[in-house]
Amino acid sequence: MKHIMSLGILASTVLAFASPVLAQTVFVSTQLRPIEEATVVREELLKDVGSVDYVVEEPPQFAVRMEAERQAGKHTVSLVGALHGELSPLADKDTLEPLDDLAKKLAASGMPQSLLDLGKLGKSTQQYIPWMQATYVMAAKKEALQYLPAGADVKALNYDQLIEWGKNMQDATGQPQIGFPAGPKGLMARYFQGYFYPSFTGGVVRTFQSADAAAGWEKLKALWAYVTPNSTSYDFMQEPLAAGEVMVAWDHIARLKNAISAAPDDYVVFPAPAGPKGRGYMPVVAGLAIPKGAPDKAGAEKIIEHLSMPDTQLLTASKVGFFPTLNVKLPPDLDAGVALLAGAVTATQASKDAVISLFPVGLGDKGGEFNKVYMDSFQRIVLQNEPIADVLKAQGATMAKLMADTKAACWAPDAKSDGPCPVE
Repeated sequence: MKHIMSLGILASTVLAFASPVLAQTVFVSTQLRPIEEATVVREELLKDVGSVDYVVEEPPQFAVRMEAERQAGKHTVSLVGALHGELSPLADKDTLEPLDDLAKKLAASGMPQSLLDLGKLGKSTQQYIPWMQATYVMAAKKEALQYLPAGADVKALNYDQLIEWGKNMQDATGQPQIGFPAGPKGLMARYFQGYFYPSFTGGVVRTFQSADAAAGWEKLKALWAYVTPNSTSYDFMQEPLAAGEVMVAWDHIARLKNAISAAPDDYVVFPAPAGPKGRGYMPVVAGLAIPKGAPDKAGAEKIIEHLSMPDTQLLTASKVGFFPTLNVKLPPDLDAGVALLAGAVTATQASKDAVISLFPVGLGDKGGEFNKVYMDSFQRIVLQNEPIADVLKAQGATMAKLMADTKAACWAPDAKSDGPCPVE
């Protein structure tokens, strides 16, 4: 009822304030939201493409806004930038303009067909143009390498080695030296969905309350003994790394970039650790799409073409740490920190034991509730030391209801499902 009311209120707002002629092309994005990144978009990436109003929104608000405009039949947004999984519900409701002509141009310019095919979202026409891509990696101060376990390769760590490394660092320094972004605006939920669960269970939803999951949580509790308690207040790991609060951290490449770019000679960047099922990782693909009924379709197409140019793609990589979707060679004079991050991304993708975990699909505006299942499990199991089996049973029931309510089918690495993805 609350959700329906919020849609109604927003729809009326759209009707009240929508103007027949907009002076600016409204570009709404769930990506590059932090002030520093949004400023780069407005002042550098969108320079010389006309009058653009770049508006950032959290994913749940984005989903509500787009649904309200669809229901109202009055559109203020001409271009959207969002993750693959955030655009999928819009395509399911047939609310996106086909972009086949743009896709053909970009294929000729060197955008891989595999990425373009991802942008079809299972349909016969191009639903979005791949804009930029990223993933999550680990970074460490070089001084931490002396504490690596004997025989460990930092580029191919497993969880037992990470735990031993954490113990060695803590024994030597007297302080826990590993950090995670488990703060209110951190991306810790993506760690569970893209890294921890795939590595220990080979799945994300189906395997949520499995014996493999329980064993994984036991291992995470062992690791957490060497993780700084301040992690629950960290949103971006670049700050505690740069400040010397931790020596080793996991985060999104864009949230590590500032520290590494400021002192590239001080860091190593490498893939996240592997578990019994492999080395889970989540490729992050953001796309650009034009809603049907967009008041400035031509302006939106112009912006997409501009953001897809090789020079703009390289500038994006240099300034905000998201990498090109075009097959362009990174220049030799590229920011040294970005080059380090790029190497770690390549190493992650090329890992022989890689397990790809796609961004959640089909959850609509329930993505926050999906994240909460993992974060609540973490709070209860790791921070509050509740019995693992009891927590997984309770949270598994919440997960199952969420899948049933959204009718979301399974996505990789879970096996495909007919109907809602089951919690087995």
